Amino acid sequence: MSKIPITVSGAEKLRAELQELKTVQRPAIVNAIAEARSHGDISENAEYHAAKERQGFIEGRIAELEAKLANAQIINPALLDADGRCVFGATVDLEDMASGEVVTYQIVGDDEADIKQGRISISSPIARALIGKYAGDLAEVQAPGGVREYEILDVKYI
Repeated sequence: MSKIPITVSGAEKLRAELQELKTVQRPAIVNAIAEARSHGDISENAEYHAAKERQGFIEGRIAELEAKLANAQIINPALLDADGRCVFGATVDLEDMASGEVVTYQIVGDDEADIKQGRISISSPIARALIGKYAGDLAEVQAPGGVREYEILDVKYI
């Protein structure tokens, strides 16, 4: 499996979720299963079946997080020196050429993307259009409503 780029803060969030699942939720679901089992016949026990289903979800999520962290290539944007190029982890100020609106996005991994916080996925159309470009360049993005043009105003590594 190839390496998956992720920022330092994104890796910390995944580790925190993994820790929560292993130390809090996993023991709690084991106790819930034991409690449901103590109620007698498990073949018709809805509590037992719900707890087992939840356990399956938790174990699956733990395996998924461990695999992501094992394959993660952790990148600290503050340590990047890309000579002003748009790269993974960069924070980019853009101006929409049609509306004049200025937006700021950080290019992050798929698991970290949150448009409300200005974090866009490396695999998103806009990030793919920005990668490799410099401040002053124009980026054409194929959007559902047609092609949109953005001017790159600034590239920062923070």
